[in-house]
Amino acid sequence: MKTRTSLIIILTMLVMACTSQSGERGPSLENTRPLGQASVVDEESDRNILQVAIGSADHSTLVAAVQAAGIEHVLVNAGPLTVFAPINTAFEDLPPGTVENLLKPENKGSLAAVLTKHAAPGSFDIPYLRKEAERGRQLYMADGSYLEITMDGEDVYVAGAKVIASIQTSNGIVNVVDKVIL
Repeated sequence: MKTRTSLIIILTMLVMACTSQSGERGPSLENTRPLGQASVVDEESDRNILQVAIGSADHSTLVAAVQAAGIEHVLVNAGPLTVFAPINTAFEDLPPGTVENLLKPENKGSLAAVLTKHAAPGSFDIPYLRKEAERGRQLYMADGSYLEITMDGEDVYVAGAKVIASIQTSNGIVNVVDKVIL
């Protein structure tokens, strides 16, 4: 009898905890998306690719796209991973309505495909990319494609996007680029 009473009390407390004071139910499990490592807050470790992007005002459109595609977890994995991160003005240079259309929930797959074209397994900073460009090599991307690496003077380009800076992260490299790679 004591066990049954305890069980009823625990269940009642659980139901009350899931209901707000106004009588509305709390957030549904089906409406939440687990973010795995992307939801871990760690102020002591070096920042990962996602944290670097989130901390950059110049990459707010990229972060919104990553979140809309639901691929945050990819950018926090152990890596190494290189992400060619277009700045906000790169997205603005796309035809009008392109970004807004890609951010729609029904275009999540297309958006993820565009973003995957910006990632390469491995760590590739500007000095490495220069060497590869001099050798005439291409860069293998996470979507299975190969992108051409070229140089114009000291500037390095990947698929026509100028690499502005390389930022070392705990799980790879963020290469800031001036164009969206399509």
